[in-house]
Amino acid sequence: MRSIFITKFFTMLNQYETVFITTPVLSESQMKETVDKFKKILTDNKAEIVHEENWGLRKLAYPIQKKSTGFYYMIEFRADGSQIQKIETEFKRDERIIRFLVVGLEKYAVEYAERKRARKKAEAEKIKEE
Repeated sequence: MRSIFITKFFTMLNQYETVFITTPVLSESQMKETVDKFKKILTDNKAEIVHEENWGLRKLAYPIQKKSTGFYYMIEFRADGSQIQKIETEFKRDERIIRFLVVGLEKYAVEYAERKRARKKAEAEKIKEE
């Protein structure tokens, strides 16, 4: 009993990044609704959202389901590894998602992402000052 408690107490949260592509026929509100749905799924499964980016409408490298464009969205989050399967299942069930990828980030990728965000923030502040 005690070892189960210790294991549950000290579970480490790994950092992940997911990029998903939604169908281009969605309106702005439908796109926001889809993103909110997946953010809620993450937080309901005890994930902590670290960063998110809307990459907008982009051309696909090759047609998927007879579509040549799609809305790209990236979410970086921390979660227990056992939750990833649940998140991927939800991506597969949603007909608005045409592709998705969930990638575990190693410590160097996490550091790189943090430096990149800090650099972007500093550049934005510099532009505001001018």
